[in-house]
Amino acid sequence: MAKHEKLIFVDLETTGANPIVDRITEIGIVEVQGEQVTHWSTLVNPEVPIPPFIQNLTGISDAMVATAPAFGELAEEVLARLQGGLFIAHNARFDYGFLRNAFKAAGHSLRADVLCTVKLSRKLFPEHAKHNLDALVQRHELQAMGRHRALADADLLWQLWRKLEREVAPEDFSSALAQLLQRPSTPTHLAPEVLDEMPDTPGVYLFYGENDALLYVGKSVRLRQRVLSHFNGDHKLFQDMRMSQQIHRLEWRETGGELGALLLEAQLIKDRQPIHNRVLRRQRELCAWQLPSPDNAQEAPALAYARDVDFASTENLYGLFSSRKKAEASLREIAESHQLCLVMLGLENRVQAGKPCFAHQLRRCSGACCGKEPQALHQARLMAALASLKLTTWPYQGPIALVEGTPGSTSRQAHVVHNWCYLGSANAEEDIWALLEHSPARPAFDVDTYKILLRALRLGKVKVRPLPRPSEPAAA
Repeated sequence: MAKHEKLIFVDLETTGANPIVDRITEIGIVEVQGEQVTHWSTLVNPEVPIPPFIQNLTGISDAMVATAPAFGELAEEVLARLQGGLFIAHNARFDYGFLRNAFKAAGHSLRADVLCTVKLSRKLFPEHAKHNLDALVQRHELQAMGRHRALADADLLWQLWRKLEREVAPEDFSSALAQLLQRPSTPTHLAPEVLDEMPDTPGVYLFYGENDALLYVGKSVRLRQRVLSHFNGDHKLFQDMRMSQQIHRLEWRETGGELGALLLEAQLIKDRQPIHNRVLRRQRELCAWQLPSPDNAQEAPALAYARDVDFASTENLYGLFSSRKKAEASLREIAESHQLCLVMLGLENRVQAGKPCFAHQLRRCSGACCGKEPQALHQARLMAALASLKLTTWPYQGPIALVEGTPGSTSRQAHVVHNWCYLGSANAEEDIWALLEHSPARPAFDVDTYKILLRALRLGKVKVRPLPRPSEPAAA
């Protein structure tokens, strides 16, 4: 720990769990420098009401913080206390994230080495299942002055540190700290301060190489944490090591949440074809099996291509395949596992009318080819075998907006979607209509976007807002 002359144990109380929209109500700091230990705390006026649940949990009421200073008035003092030391907190991502956002709003930036005591406990005591603060108080016999008050909880962390120094072998303690404090090796051509500016919010990040060539597009619900993981010193993935050496510029785009990040990532990869992305590439031969109507059971399934058929509205489509070869291989595998006739499916030529196919002679076909099984029954068994692969047609009358994000947040977005196609995301009402107005008559159907949207609608975690068709007037 020679690198860090000062240890700073930090705990916050807040109005909620979201560092973007919630506010700090109390700060507790224990500064340790050599033999000198300083306890400091302050209430903070969050300038918003404290939810009743939080008031009951912490004991901090609206009345208590009414005359307290706002964070902007405290920012310089808090920053001075945090500078030059190791920032130590329980679930440090929470406390550090709140402080970063608060400092940013106040016109300051926070940069510190951070140690999470949850991760430290897990590293030192992997045999234990629980590592929350209450569990550590009991396990290590810490003396709690109170719970869910900032200074009392910060003091518990200082007590925990002293216990660990006494009870854990020095080499084990040092090794755990070294592993947890291992800083990412920033790419040679990338300015380190760029990483400090990154938010830890949902979004998409883009790596650019020499001559501004796009190397890679990725997404995460925590942008900064995900980007830093690419630069770990040990480079567990060879691709990360090679890419890290090539990065000259970093760009990111915040989204309203995970859905927005997934949709934007898929769109950017298909539109811009980054060098290091192998999945989510556009599938130009996308196809599906289309079954004939029950009245035409003697007809074989036909292969329909997304370039020719509107997959969003066409009935009786099964499976999404990147090529005819993969579609036929999948149908053949299904046929063999359900004793369906390859001749009736159009996968093999009939040797002679009325004669059994070769698979029937091997008892791998139920005989629809030679009249031993009614063709209507064969068709019904085929539909049952393919049921899990059936495409869902677009369930709305027109386009919709999938609204994601916390109400009142600047990151709140409306993802505009029509016929399983992503048209873009809007942060303002007028942007929604611009996306609809300039959308192509029939956007290209994309398998990854279809799966992302289908899952989001089934989970029901985003609000669905029907929109008028592009030709219809907006409702007053």
